[in-house]
Amino acid sequence: MRSRIASIVALSVACSLHAPDVAAAPWQPATGHTQVPLWPAGARSARARADAESAAVVERSEYVAGKAWVYVQNVTRPTLTVYPPREKNTGAAVIVFPGGGYQILAIDLEGTEVCDWLNSIGITAVLLKYRVPHAGPNWEQFCGCDTTTRSSWALEDAQRTISLVRAHATDWHIDPHKIGVIGFSAGGGMVGSTSTRFDRRVYRPRDAADSASCRPDFAMAIYPGHLFSHDRSALNTDFRITRDTPPTFLVQAENDHVDGVSNVLAYFDALKNAGVPAELHIYPEGGHAFGLRPTKYDITRWPRLAEAWLRSIDVISP
Repeated sequence: MRSRIASIVALSVACSLHAPDVAAAPWQPATGHTQVPLWPAGARSARARADAESAAVVERSEYVAGKAWVYVQNVTRPTLTVYPPREKNTGAAVIVFPGGGYQILAIDLEGTEVCDWLNSIGITAVLLKYRVPHAGPNWEQFCGCDTTTRSSWALEDAQRTISLVRAHATDWHIDPHKIGVIGFSAGGGMVGSTSTRFDRRVYRPRDAADSASCRPDFAMAIYPGHLFSHDRSALNTDFRITRDTPPTFLVQAENDHVDGVSNVLAYFDALKNAGVPAELHIYPEGGHAFGLRPTKYDITRWPRLAEAWLRSIDVISP
């Protein structure tokens, strides 16, 4: 029940945003960056339904740290955008999963701003604009609610992206053994899914890129959701954590009323029981959906801790 309440809260946040103009254009990255289609032309996964993508700015009441943010909805043609580091390149890459309650994508707050931070520490960032199951029972994806109808769109796009990045490692100056993921809120749930379900693809292989592994080498979940089932008072059965689950970094606030702290507690406990290296940071205050924007709460300094953790697991150099 509590997981459903959290989902409804996330949905109400999405619905309180400005409705975009009917003629609003799809999201585009800043000049100098190009979106790459995720799926081959003609593939069933390339187009789930009629094009309706749009991007808009939230109302002032939804600003974070006094600043607006942009959201994308109705993604039908998923893409990835590569952000190479401007100076030193460590060879590491991180795929970024913006959150949005599986309703929308917080494309800058939990997307491009994260890419800028990763670039600043020498990491190639790959921003995934993925499809979300935003209507009916499909949007229960990965939440552990006992439903038999689930969309696999988001996980399809995530698995495909990891394989594509690994397949293009040489072209993009990436170490194929240092490819990680980071996600926020619902995107944090995708971190859990890609970290624990890499042994079986949820789509039929499309081309040679799908022969590359879709297992991330490391993972970061920031105020993640959908990891815990309040109906069962346990980790969601969607997440099968084994010793092969990648090393993981977790952050959440105790007063997060959208995705409660039980998410990281249950996931961390399972990681430790499986012998997986993990680091957990829980703060008394900070709420939800702050991205990397500094506020008065200490939790918003988490990027410094994440950078230290990345050094400790030899993803970036001391």
